[in-house]
Amino acid sequence: YDGKCVFCRIARREEPGTALLPCEDEDLVCFRDIKPGAPHHYLVVPVKHMGNCKTLRAEHIPLVKRMMEVGKAVLQKNNFSDWNDVRMGFHWPPFCSIAHLHLHVLAPASQLGFLSRIYYRINSYWFIT
Repeated sequence: YDGKCVFCRIARREEPGTALLPCEDEDLVCFRDIKPGAPHHYLVVPVKHMGNCKTLRAEHIPLVKRMMEVGKAVLQKNNFSDWNDVRMGFHWPPFCSIAHLHLHVLAPASQLGFLSRIYYRINSYWFIT
């Protein structure tokens, strides 16, 4: 736990302004992005503090898969099921604003605004899917 990390505080329910969405994985939390790039824009975050996506290793593959499953479950709970119109990924340092691993879940990707299409561009120098 890093008390200076806003995502650690959100995961511990210490940020009353951020509502956590139902999540069936006790090691992860999910909440809405404060600057949504799409009608559905959620962040899936490990409760335990982890560095950004550059710290991921092969042993983290199950964690990333669970993060994606949580993202899909939240979309389903919000009546979204067109999996061909979903974008999930991580911002690559130094383009991530918070140094705590977080998966962006955006849908429908076809409705991303002009800047969001750039900011969340698939496999760019700054956003990896």
